[in-house]
Amino acid sequence: QVEVAESGGGSVQAGGSLRLSCTASPINIRRACMGWFRPAPGKEREGVATITNRVADTVYADSVKGRFTISQDKAKNTVYLQMNNLEPEDTAVYYCAAASSITACFTIEPENFDTWGQGTQVTASS
Repeated sequence: QVEVAESGGGSVQAGGSLRLSCTASPINIRRACMGWFRPAPGKEREGVATITNRVADTVYADSVKGRFTISQDKAKNTVYLQMNNLEPEDTAVYYCAAASSITACFTIEPENFDTWGQGTQVTASS
């Protein structure tokens, strides 16, 4: 069984929008925290956005605040990342991950997440 799986990536012009989906197994969608990550210069991955399971508290990287929105639909076992006003700098493979600690949602550090998807490519061209 696939634990978490991303979909929805693609290619758009700068200023365009995409919505990524992360479908998780029933066990993983109920874990304390789900998040989206992408590679960054000097890092293997950086946190983009996280959401807590119980009350849907959200945390965003400064670089995406006001442009990206993370949300969840528990009935569909899915977490979404709505990406608006995409910039060329947003081009990356985006990964979905799950964590058992709610603290992981607030530190938004990838080392606190232990279940990862395979990633989906997002390309924004100028």
